[in-house]
Amino acid sequence: MQVSVILLAAGQGTRMNSDLPKVLHAVAAAPLLHHALATAQSLEPSRIVVVTGHGGEAVAAAALAWSDAVETVVQDPQLGTAHAVEQAAPLLANAQGDAIVLYADTPLIREATLRAMLDARERHAVVILGFHAKDPGRYGRLITQGDDLRAIREFKDATPEERKITLCNSGVVCADMQTLLSLVAEVGNANAAGEYYLTDIVELARARGLSAGVVLCDEAETLGVNTRAQLAEAEAAFQSRARADALENGVTLTAPETVFFALDTYIGRDAVIGPNVIFGPGVTIESGAEIKAFCHLEGCHISRGATVGPFARLRPGAELAEDVHVGNFVEVKNAILGEGVKVGHLTYLGDADIGDFTNIGAGTVTCNYDGVMKHRTTIGKRAFIGSDTMLVAPVTVGDDAFTASGSVITEDVPAEAVAIGRARQVTKPGLATRMFDRLRAEKAKGR
Repeated sequence: MQVSVILLAAGQGTRMNSDLPKVLHAVAAAPLLHHALATAQSLEPSRIVVVTGHGGEAVAAAALAWSDAVETVVQDPQLGTAHAVEQAAPLLANAQGDAIVLYADTPLIREATLRAMLDARERHAVVILGFHAKDPGRYGRLITQGDDLRAIREFKDATPEERKITLCNSGVVCADMQTLLSLVAEVGNANAAGEYYLTDIVELARARGLSAGVVLCDEAETLGVNTRAQLAEAEAAFQSRARADALENGVTLTAPETVFFALDTYIGRDAVIGPNVIFGPGVTIESGAEIKAFCHLEGCHISRGATVGPFARLRPGAELAEDVHVGNFVEVKNAILGEGVKVGHLTYLGDADIGDFTNIGAGTVTCNYDGVMKHRTTIGKRAFIGSDTMLVAPVTVGDDAFTASGSVITEDVPAEAVAIGRARQVTKPGLATRMFDRLRAEKAKGR
């Protein structure tokens, strides 16, 4: 069965008090929009259409950054959710199979929930995702009779008796695509807000003799983000879920509440994550690796048996092979570290290729930027880079070569050679005592 997804992302989000479109605010280092797209993509849909509005160009660009297969349309003016879905109709006029309508400001819907809705389509023409709310507030209410959904009543239009109902509407809809589009075309705006509500399709479907039903999910999945406070709630909910999933999948988190994941973080089982570790986008950690306390990682790949930290930073393009050790106060950016490389502490490796089993001494820096261009440093296998070596790129150090501590390396070092790039030490016997005696005398005179 083919599935298409219509993702509504046109809202202005005035309560966010921001110049940034609401759906581009981040949870787990990714825009809310990308969370919804990730859930949509998990269904392997044939089409994804994002309906933009406020900040439409930026939202469309973010959608295409996720995947160039995403299609976008503009809702202008914004006249309600049914009107938003209708904007996608020209693109989906010939689409077959089912459609699911999702919301870009609702980032916590699970794949399993959507698959349950697709399964429920075998029994109902229209399926609505509902939840029992602890505080129903201004949610739309689901009016049911037995297993049948009779209507959805927006809060503004609900009677006092209907407002007592705790079964609420999430807004997520599943229906046959062509049925959905034809129902949406019939929706009117005779309501308190003068808008075209997608919720009206339930009564329209029943008027045609079609059935409607409800699939229930946990209230936490339906959290919509309309304020900064709700954004923080969504972050907390995502992190709680991600930590639980990691533990369930065999990852050790020594202090789970202090670890923060990104939307796309991948960690293999038997990896160990210490306290206060922050994951940015694009991190993959293979099984058996260990990330020690107070590390920040983004855009990097860490192989089996590698150890990182404590207090290390891996930036985009960092690739660590098996059994690499990156220690405290080491930063790695756009660099490939071969098998068994050791970088113990206090080092910056940027734009570099480091061969297998090379040792990088404390205080080493690859000087990769000349003020205009970036340049690359290449170090061979089994090399020994002495402490406080400055490698001025572009420069190559060969296999089994050695640089003396405190050297500034500006020329290539051949394999098996020793490079010493520092001034010769000069020792002046007794000068220290004479110098300090003179300085103390001057100080005593008040100079």
